[in-house]
Amino acid sequence: MRIGLIGLGRIGSFHADTLAALDAVDELVVTDPVAAAVEAVTGRLPSTRAVDSPEALLAGGVDGVVVAAATNTHAELIRAAVAKGVPTFCEKPVAGTIAESLAVEQAVAGSDVPVQIGYPRRLDPAFVAARDAVRSGELGRITTVRSTTLDPAPPPAAYLAVSGGIFRDCSVHDFDAVRWVTGQEVVEVHAVGAVDPDAPEAMYVAHGDHSSASVLLTLSDGTIGVVSNTRTNGRGYDVRLEVHGVRDAVAAGLDEGLPLRATQPGITWPSGPAHEFFMDRLAQAFRLELAAFTQVATGGIDNPCTVADAMGTAWTAEAATLSAHERRPVSVEEIRATVMR
Repeated sequence: MRIGLIGLGRIGSFHADTLAALDAVDELVVTDPVAAAVEAVTGRLPSTRAVDSPEALLAGGVDGVVVAAATNTHAELIRAAVAKGVPTFCEKPVAGTIAESLAVEQAVAGSDVPVQIGYPRRLDPAFVAARDAVRSGELGRITTVRSTTLDPAPPPAAYLAVSGGIFRDCSVHDFDAVRWVTGQEVVEVHAVGAVDPDAPEAMYVAHGDHSSASVLLTLSDGTIGVVSNTRTNGRGYDVRLEVHGVRDAVAAGLDEGLPLRATQPGITWPSGPAHEFFMDRLAQAFRLELAAFTQVATGGIDNPCTVADAMGTAWTAEAATLSAHERRPVSVEEIRATVMR
């Protein structure tokens, strides 16, 4: 296959290496406005060539395209790819705003061109096993789901300025994992956020953002979801999911790289070294996700995360953002009614 890749920033460059290593990919066609980023990728990956624009890439006969460009370009690029009949993988979120995301959902609803949204935990083997445990009924009635994403350090201030905030940028992975594993939708959100007092004002306060957040979710069957996030977890990158049922409980992410230090005398687990970032903790999930896309593009498997699938997560993120701002519980239905008014 010939796969296009639009955007060669941190995640795009990582995807380039992953795609180039897939057996299904014979050639990678890349584009980015930053020449140095293009040169870095084409210089280390011999099966890669560059074109000067997304338009040239989509017109060049690619079998699929991976969109890893800035969030505010997602909607336009998805529409352009679908219009050309090119199967599309787009990093989350669907678009920069919930209104744009809704418009994309409506635009692609009648198309047979697949659009896969990037939520890699849906392909992580541990998360898949947790979902299987829930769906099999072996846990009994689910009472609580706890999802955690703790970054070791914040991204650059320039990224935070356009990220949409911690709930839209970071918590969404937890919202999606909770929805996907349980098979339930979020109906109400109560979110709180805090700001690192040592962080420059331009990083968080200037954008109404938070450096740490916690969210209580009420799911459609009454299950309680608990989401924890921070930008500054000094010990490492912590991604976990716990599912507690009346008969049993399971956890994803309890490996030797878990960035926690046990305080019980005589306990040496986890032995480390701690996961440093998503590139090592979720490397397998990213590889499986992009391998799945090559099969989605050829009609070999069902799409693991459609635009419609991702919208439930987007609505939850909007509710969390408003909840933290107004310091009150917010229903997802309230957000839907406001946006669709």
